[in-house]
Amino acid sequence: MKFGGRRAALLAGALYLTGCSIERTGPTQHESQTVDRDSSELVRVNLDMGAGTLRIAGGTDKLAAADFHYNVPSWKPEVRYSSTGGQGTLTIGQPGHGSSSRGHTENEWDVRLNREVPLEVEVHLGAGEAHLELGALSLRKVDVEMGAGQLDLDLRGTPTASYEVRVQGGVGEATIRVPSSVGVDANVTGGLGEVSATGLHHEGSRYFNDALAGSKVAIHLDVQGGVGSIRLIGY
Repeated sequence: MKFGGRRAALLAGALYLTGCSIERTGPTQHESQTVDRDSSELVRVNLDMGAGTLRIAGGTDKLAAADFHYNVPSWKPEVRYSSTGGQGTLTIGQPGHGSSSRGHTENEWDVRLNREVPLEVEVHLGAGEAHLELGALSLRKVDVEMGAGQLDLDLRGTPTASYEVRVQGGVGEATIRVPSSVGVDANVTGGLGEVSATGLHHEGSRYFNDALAGSKVAIHLDVQGGVGSIRLIGY
């Protein structure tokens, strides 16, 4: 089932389920925000998006740099950062989850994160598309929850420390790309959907690569799908 061409329907469905106030769409707003890097030794990044298209990648000297496009006024993203005891927390949220809208909606986030700062990344997306190029980041943990839509999670890179990844999908497609140079050990369960894997060995619900046996660094995945397909690509 392809969801890339059904973004408008997914947005409308998610907003209908919230069942609250109705707002008219307006002119598309464009905003850019940055968060300076500080001395935090670990930063937790929380992204909470009701519906739309989310892109995350590396590529900034700041802690974070983000571009937002939206045409429902109440969907203006809120960016907050705080740090204490050497640990930072960056939160980017969509405040207007409870409002539906009339007309064609637009909501796109393009978030770039620092590649050097150790990160714990948590993503919540109600409906839409998530394109997460995280493999070049200094990951310590990844947690992704999707309601309905399409997920493309790219973990290819050369991590220097092991980390855990949890992916929970509702309705839609999930494609997860993993490196072959470090160990990968995944437990994948797919509700009512299809599970396929390329470049990985398969024993029941467990998928692993050749590098796992001799690698000091490993990526441990727990993937749970609802209705849809899950694809693991290991090269």
